[in-house]
Amino acid sequence: MTRQIRFNAFDMNCVAHQSSGLWRHPSDRSRHYNDIDYWTNLAKLLESGTFDGLFIADVLGTYDVYGGNNVAAIRNGAQIPVNDPVLLVSAMAAVTKHLGFGVTAGTAYEHPYPFARRMSTLDHLTKGRVGWNVVTGYLPSAARNMGHEDQLEHDARYDVASEYLDVLYKLWEGSWEDDAVVEDREGGVFTDPAKIHEIGHRGENYTVPGIHLSEPSIQRSPVIYQAGASPRGVAFAAENAEAIFVSAPTAAVLKATVSRIRDALEKAGRDRYSAKIYTLLTIITDDTHEKAVAKHEEYLRYASEEGALVFMSGWTGIDLSEYDLDQPIGDVQGNAIQSVIENFKESAKLDGREWTVRDIARFGAIGGLGPIFVGSGSEVADHLEQLVAETDVDGFNLAYAVSPGTWEDVIEHVIPELRARGAYPTEYVEGSLREKLFARGDRLPEEHRGASFRLGGSRSTSTGSVADKASVDA
Repeated sequence: MTRQIRFNAFDMNCVAHQSSGLWRHPSDRSRHYNDIDYWTNLAKLLESGTFDGLFIADVLGTYDVYGGNNVAAIRNGAQIPVNDPVLLVSAMAAVTKHLGFGVTAGTAYEHPYPFARRMSTLDHLTKGRVGWNVVTGYLPSAARNMGHEDQLEHDARYDVASEYLDVLYKLWEGSWEDDAVVEDREGGVFTDPAKIHEIGHRGENYTVPGIHLSEPSIQRSPVIYQAGASPRGVAFAAENAEAIFVSAPTAAVLKATVSRIRDALEKAGRDRYSAKIYTLLTIITDDTHEKAVAKHEEYLRYASEEGALVFMSGWTGIDLSEYDLDQPIGDVQGNAIQSVIENFKESAKLDGREWTVRDIARFGAIGGLGPIFVGSGSEVADHLEQLVAETDVDGFNLAYAVSPGTWEDVIEHVIPELRARGAYPTEYVEGSLREKLFARGDRLPEEHRGASFRLGGSRSTSTGSVADKASVDA
């Protein structure tokens, strides 16, 4: 049986997302990011292409590593201005039936208690189609504006995130029993207090003694997305993630990354395929190879290399303005996204040369940290099938050059070709996002770490029901 390739669309509530400068292209509509019609139309478009979901990135800060300030980021529109991603979801859910929504939110600056309610609310309103992309933060500007001198060290950020998830799992999975809401009209009881439990969490970073504020949603816990590829990030993903996003400049790097993640999933007591792995990619396609190449060359004329270096500096934590454009990067370290640095080092080894600042700028000018496939629908389909077979990746997180044109082209030229080969779904599976992805039900499977926080589970810290507590207090 031919393996099914999966697509997510990768966007952000801002201009041009990862293709800095492309907002200037006459066919790009990302300037309308602050108009709800942009998002509802995009959601309907993606659902017409049977995309798994729309993955919405986010940052809580500006890119100010390049040049030591945020002037270049502001000048280029490099993810600034940027609006909140969460507020987009309800409107998009209202005009679609199947499309999933992966919302990015960080663990560094919002307490888990109100965040738990926000995600439960979205899961109710989307009828179980929401996922949460867990990020630990990487921009120093975000830390400063939240009252800190800088981000915590890389691994320490994951330590905080681990406890953050402990609190959330306890609230989502272990506070309300499934039948707690009884709606007894004659007896006047809406919810049975004997079936609501305080979670009793007291940890190093958070104290949350009480109950979850929301009744159980379809999925309880949203589908957990995660994009860390450093050793600590992979370990975190292996314990928690159900959809894992990676970026790799070459097939060889991607293959090694996917293998490392699948090994880590097994080490964590899960099946190697218990998480879907999507790799970042930008597709530029048209009727013919020649038209696609011409389109790519046209896009490059609008791309901003300075904007690309702004992003790369933020992602690596290295001020690339301090290097000559033809200077090799060398053996550098940063406190931001460690996998970015490692991927460039690995690519340099495979190429037999060191990457220069100019190489990085050109590589990231369109689509950010992922490669670009340019060709006809048939050529792109060949590339995708080959990459899946060679690397064992499940699918692709598709960035755009112009929005929504890049995705329109994929739907028109690539998806029909993949469907003709039996390599892409023709319709959606019914049910929640988790059911669509895994066909194993709406809730976290028993082997997932989050399931151990259910009442009676090995990690539950429930102090009893509110009815029991009231009886003792009386």
